[in-house]
Amino acid sequence: MSGDFIVRLIGMVVLAIGGIYLGTYLGEFAGGLAELWAAVFGLLGALIGLVVTPYLTTRPVRSIRRSVAQLSSQGMLAGLLGLIVGLIVAALVSFPLSLLPSPFGEILPFISALLFGYLGVSIFYLRQHDIMGLFRFRMSSTTDEGRGMTAEGRSVLLDTSVIIDGRIADIARTGFIWGPMLVPSFVLLELQHIADSADSLRRQRGRRGLDILNRLQKDSSIAFRITDVDVEGVREVDDKLVILAKQLRSPILTNDYNLNRVAELQGVTVLNINELANAVKVVYLPGESLDVELIQEGKESGQGVGYLDDGTMVVVENGREYIGRTVPVAVTKVLQTAAGRMIFARPDGA
Repeated sequence: MSGDFIVRLIGMVVLAIGGIYLGTYLGEFAGGLAELWAAVFGLLGALIGLVVTPYLTTRPVRSIRRSVAQLSSQGMLAGLLGLIVGLIVAALVSFPLSLLPSPFGEILPFISALLFGYLGVSIFYLRQHDIMGLFRFRMSSTTDEGRGMTAEGRSVLLDTSVIIDGRIADIARTGFIWGPMLVPSFVLLELQHIADSADSLRRQRGRRGLDILNRLQKDSSIAFRITDVDVEGVREVDDKLVILAKQLRSPILTNDYNLNRVAELQGVTVLNINELANAVKVVYLPGESLDVELIQEGKESGQGVGYLDDGTMVVVENGREYIGRTVPVAVTKVLQTAAGRMIFARPDGA
């Protein structure tokens, strides 16, 4: 049985008993038919308890749990500090307020505690980054050793797409990723589902992702581990990653465009391998020469198309006659598109 059903039964019984007592009292007060009043109010209380109880008990608790799960540890700490400061201010203010004549001397101290507590939590939560930045600055500026530990201790969360991509293993071995790489258990579970898919292509991608994780785990030079940390109340893997990144204050390493944009909108740092690959491509300027093997015709008449080692497309004017050969070409224009970089050239000496 679910928790809602149990709570409904308890609420039905409790309100039914309360309705019976209330009906009996009202029947005696009205001067007769106490049994009828008790039966009517008992049934009415049972109905109200059956319908309303979850909305007063389990539903608010679940809503609060979901809200707390989406809060980062930094936000929770800032709110707690704000509550403490607000209650301290309220305690200082409540003494002169308690000297006021009744009923103000009894009511205003309680109202001031609620007001200053709320203001403290709100202000500290809204300025959490500034407040925590002051603490981090004080802690990191004590010694140079402390700064090194802070920089190196920053973990990186791996997304499913970047694991399946496979390039993360080679990048990790170069040492460009300083902090330990973390793979949450829900990402590993998603990889397992992909590897068990009925679609052969998806199955191959999932198995390649599992092989990449195996390589990372066996390489002693790479800081890598799988963590059991989970996010309760959230089902989507991408949403869990974003919330977990906010809680751990860690960047997300991904190739997923949608996850990239959603994480950036929520203030989470994103490391995109595709952007890294585009950034480290060799830059060619108009007039420079390079050798390229032409392998196919272009869209326009007489064009030949080849590719550099990094995948950059080179379109050579009047290069159709050189298809199947490696020829020196001179760059005429470099075009950056959403799909990547394209180089337009002509045969050198033409």
